[in-house]
Amino acid sequence: MAGLYIHIPFCKSRCIYCGFYSTTHTNLKQKYVDSLCCEIKLRAEEILNSNNKKNLGSFVNNKLLIDTIYFGGGTPSQLEEKQLVQLFNNIYNQFAISPSAEITIECNPDDITEDYSKVLSNLPINRVSLGVQTFNEEQLKFIRRRHDKNAIFYAVEQLRHIGIGNISIDLMYGFPGETIDDWEYDIKNALSLNIEHISAYSLMYEEGTPLHHLLKQGIIKETDEDTSYNMYNILTDRLKDAGYEHYEISNFAIKGFHSRHNSSYWEGIPYIGIGASAHSYDIFTRQWNVSDVETYINSIEKGCIPMEFELIDEDTRYNDSITTCLRTSKGLDISILSDKHRKFCLDCAADFIKQGYVELINNRLRITRKGLFISDMIMSELMFI
Repeated sequence: MAGLYIHIPFCKSRCIYCGFYSTTHTNLKQKYVDSLCCEIKLRAEEILNSNNKKNLGSFVNNKLLIDTIYFGGGTPSQLEEKQLVQLFNNIYNQFAISPSAEITIECNPDDITEDYSKVLSNLPINRVSLGVQTFNEEQLKFIRRRHDKNAIFYAVEQLRHIGIGNISIDLMYGFPGETIDDWEYDIKNALSLNIEHISAYSLMYEEGTPLHHLLKQGIIKETDEDTSYNMYNILTDRLKDAGYEHYEISNFAIKGFHSRHNSSYWEGIPYIGIGASAHSYDIFTRQWNVSDVETYINSIEKGCIPMEFELIDEDTRYNDSITTCLRTSKGLDISILSDKHRKFCLDCAADFIKQGYVELINNRLRITRKGLFISDMIMSELMFI
């Protein structure tokens, strides 16, 4: 079954590290939501009339069956109740939604007030991902997050109160000047929430962001590689001891609570992206919408989805498998590769296997615990160029 991604690019303010497409022009929210609803209809009609619709999954009453819905951003919790209701009405009108669908919304902790919790409780949302990043008040101010530590605990409490039994948080490590003790403090607080899922990422200095500018000016320094390595190992040890499964390089979950939507990306399951900058994938092509809200709205109002696309050939499909499957604990099933790509992959992986960074068991190639921290380098070496 396919997944559905809805991009909500609006933010009250921009965090200094963010390289994703977002905007603070919140006056365009309603026009944007109207455009999303138009694109949902256009996509559903396009899929129904496509010669490749069988590649997307199953159909019920001429509607594509959707197994996961994900509202990402930006800050989806910046949408008002009427706008979320409008979107869900259109989604359910145009697609068949599985009764067991995982339906996620990303939220800022400070948006989860008592009133907003009631809004969420009236919607079919059953999973919430909170952009926590850190529990350290100084670091929160440095990266220009709007919430404080108390807001995180309050948000989880409110979500539990309305019956959300699947909560995820995002954490970051490797802040300028961050110590091992600082990171241990974040992990301890995260575990005290008793949530189902934790994603943790090393702070990235994306070119064009204020954070990158501070680095280039010499105002801040990156965390050294040894410290980052130690932080990653501490993370994996602490979460494993607490009962979390390390199912993807940066993702940990209590058994039964893996992110089904994100897992579809790593497992090559088709998905449809709606909204400015959203990506779609149907096995044979990859599409992406324009990364500009106003251009997106203007194009949709004319009945045209402003997107580009690329055909996926066998070499690209192999490279996609390397950069997705090898991120997961399941690894890559090399038996599905062509003879050419299987031989190439095993030849390139031979030295990594000897060094214990990669292992091959029952036709599955996977990166070991020892190799996880250098996984990007390993995957780049296995790419077919």
